[in-house]
Amino acid sequence: MTLATAKSFEKILANANLPALPQSAIHVLQVSQDPDAGPVEYAIPIETDPGLTGQVLRFVNSSYFGFSREISSVRLAITLVGVKTIKNFVLWSAVFSLMPSPKCGPFDLRTLWQDSLRRALFAREMGKLCQLKDSEELFAAALLQDMAVPLLAKEDPDLYTRLLTARKQGQRRLSTVEMACCGWNHAQAAAWIGRRWNLPERFVELIENHLMDVMTFRPNETDLGCAIVALSAALPPVSDAVWHEKPLFDAGYRKLFRQGFPEPQEVLATVDQAYAEIAPLLRITVPGRSLLEVYQGKASEEKATPDA
Repeated sequence: MTLATAKSFEKILANANLPALPQSAIHVLQVSQDPDAGPVEYAIPIETDPGLTGQVLRFVNSSYFGFSREISSVRLAITLVGVKTIKNFVLWSAVFSLMPSPKCGPFDLRTLWQDSLRRALFAREMGKLCQLKDSEELFAAALLQDMAVPLLAKEDPDLYTRLLTARKQGQRRLSTVEMACCGWNHAQAAAWIGRRWNLPERFVELIENHLMDVMTFRPNETDLGCAIVALSAALPPVSDAVWHEKPLFDAGYRKLFRQGFPEPQEVLATVDQAYAEIAPLLRITVPGRSLLEVYQGKASEEKATPDA
């Protein structure tokens, strides 16, 4: 398929029955548009959905937060962890539940979510280290940066079988192959979907720009949050045997975070620990190698962690 004959992502998705966000998630996003909204207002749409209520309470009572007593009230949960954390949990839980698992060559939804959760935790950690107010938004955007891929692969499996195979196990970025073949990439498609879902524009911007060149970052001119999400995209995919973008990641890390910041391996170890704590809540399995092991070049040893 050549650029001249390739379909646009709009045409691919136009005939799709694009899944709708659950009403509870839509209502939470509507509440988030009110800057004066607090735990009481956020709790109302959550408490009308028993399934979502259970998910939120399991999330807040997990070892990830480490509260000394059980939290049994949604309002108290929101008060303790903050409205942004709960809003983003509701958002990515909703999107997570909508993603299809198409039979499409090397595509694997399980590894996509493993990659996405690692990127999200990395983006949040760097946002916190940089003392950014929107570290939770960075988490959600990094988690959802590839959300268009399974939807596109479901609608055009032949195209995505070719595109994913042309990555050559990470020697080329999927976005590079998409642009060469189709003239667009999955970041643009994800932004289109996000706007269709009326997601907050900040999320959409972060997702749309997650393929930016981090090396062009200029303080006071470039959005640091966007740069952090973009750097997360250079983390090693679980499915690739070799981390081809490690030099790019290292160079980007040095560009963004200089004196006073921890070494990359320290951050990756923190991300690995957070991953182990939060992954079971999302029914995501632990990869065969941790990020730290990949960074250090250790060989793969498949962990015997069953699917939840």
